[in-house]
This record gives sequence, structure tokens and C-alpha cells, in this order.
Amino acid sequence: MTTRTLQDHLDGWAGSDPLRRDVATTVLALANAGRSLAELLSAGPLAGAMAQVRGYHTDGDSQKELDVVADEMVRDALRAAPVALLGSEEMEEPIELNPAGTLAVAVDPLDGSSNIDTNLSVGTIFTVLPHIGADALLQPGSQQLAAGFLLYGPQVALALTLGMGTHLFVLDRPFGQFRLIEAEAQVPAETSEYAINSSNARHWDRAVRSYVEDCLTGSEGPRDRDFNTRWVASMVADAYRILVRGGIYLYPGDARRGYGQGRLRLVYEANPIAFLMEQAQGAATDGLQRILDIVPESLHQRVPLVFGSRGEVERVSRYNQSASNMPERSPLFGRRGLLRA
Repeated sequence: MTTRTLQDHLDGWAGSDPLRRDVATTVLALANAGRSLAELLSAGPLAGAMAQVRGYHTDGDSQKELDVVADEMVRDALRAAPVALLGSEEMEEPIELNPAGTLAVAVDPLDGSSNIDTNLSVGTIFTVLPHIGADALLQPGSQQLAAGFLLYGPQVALALTLGMGTHLFVLDRPFGQFRLIEAEAQVPAETSEYAINSSNARHWDRAVRSYVEDCLTGSEGPRDRDFNTRWVASMVADAYRILVRGGIYLYPGDARRGYGQGRLRLVYEANPIAFLMEQAQGAATDGLQRILDIVPESLHQRVPLVFGSRGEVERVSRYNQSASNMPERSPLFGRRGLLRA
């Protein structure tokens, strides 16, 4: 195993550049918060009723006890960092931390909190932006200085991009250090795995339904190969799998009330994941538009999200652009239909 630590990696990248040094300090603070949170999570029910619903956001989403604890841990870790402005899923509005700070940070402190009491992976997602004033968190994702997520599973992993590739680290627990395990993660352009919550199929639009149907028909259909379905209900777990071996993740908007623009947040969920994917030669869109080109209108703005292997993400975009881009589905033209052997 490499002996290169996260600290080594960040020091080498930052050099003597003041802004990079600030980014490095902030990423280390977030990693330290993640390390502490991982210890709490490893205690499971012994740590208390962390899955208990503590309240609800204004949009109706529940807030678990551990959501609040994780938010407090991240906030405390960043107080000594050069972070002027902090936004979080757990706060209605951003808060000021360090008036002299050069950075703005937005976080989802605990992605996948519905899995807290089931011993499945959860995570922390973050984005780091230059502080340009009160609206610093409303910059498009293309302005991110760094982004990543921590995954709390059998391993405590960190996926990180500083705009120069996507790097994977794993926590070496006995030494309390994150160590580099993959210097240049590459998402294969093609894949045979897709992740989507199929229980919502009846609410999808035609393009999404057609894409999934093509995958389901496998070698008997227009794709000429079999696909596997993967769905963890923690986006970070699906994202990490895609970074390691490829795949596509879809959380589209659908016909349910309140789901027209999906349910994932642009600023602190979609943007950091999109940055990671693009830096690993993958792609991320809202089904049509590149995620990193979208200018946020509010901190908690929602957006449909499709990310992963570039070839599959682009296929979904083509399906959304025009029905003429979808393969023929008539039994007459099926692979084993009347006109095909």
C-alpha cells in the first residue's frame, strides 16, 4: 500500500500558493470531521437513537438525530479553517464562520440518512468555492476549487478532486490517516450496470422509461447485452462504486408532486458529484444539460441528476432530446421478433 497520506497529497498540490493552502486546510478539516463521524457511526445503536426523527425541513424531508450531529461536527471542524461562508442541507440559510476566510463551503453532512439504522453505507458530500461575497454558494459548479465525499462503509473512503483528476483515499484506522489508493480514478466510458429506484417507474417520463426498458431487455433488446441493477439509496455509495468500476446513476424528475425537478440538491450534492465524475472522465447532466453549467438560484435548489459512464449519460441525453433517438421497440423489429432471428 502507498505511504502517501492525504496530508502529503495536499501539501504537494498546494505548494506555497496561498489559496491552495487554504483549500488544503479546509479539505483536511473536513476529512477530520469525517474520521470522527465514522467512529460515531461504527458504534451503531450503542451511540444512541441516531435514526430518530428530530424534525422536518420546510420541504417536508425528515431530519434525523444523526443529521444534526453530523452537521454540528462539520461546522465545528471548519471553524478554524479559512471558510468565510458555510451552507448545509441542515440549515435554511448559510452562516458566516471566519470573516477573514477566502472560501465558501457547502455540505450534505449525512447523505443516505434513511440507512442510519440498517448498517448500510452513508456519507458526507462537500464542495469548496472561492468566497466572492454573500452569494458565493450560488456560483455554477464549474467554479469549484475542490469537491468530494466521505463514504462510511466497511472502509472509510474519501473521493476527492482538486481539479486535477479524481483521487481515492482510504482511512488507515490504526494511524488515523487517509492514504492514497488510486491517484487517477477513471470511469469506463461504457457500462453494464445502472442504478435507479425502479419503484417509481410508473412516474417516469418516456425517455427514462425507455432507457431502463432497453437495459431490462438486455441481450434480447436493442442494447445487445445484459445489464445489472444496483441501488443502495445512498448516493455516495453508488457514486463510489461507479468511480471504482463504472456504471450510471439516475435520479430523474418525475410526475410525483414535488419531484418535477428531482430531489437532489444542486449546490452540495449534484455539483460535487459532477466535478468528481468529470475529473474521472465520466459525465453528469440533469438529463440534458451539463450539471456544472447550471447557475444556482438558491442554496437548496433541486435538480434531476444523471451521472457516471460517459457513453451511458450521453445516451440518456439523446433519449431526452428526441424520441427519434430511441431504438425501435415494436415486436416486429425486436431482436427475436418476426423479422429478426
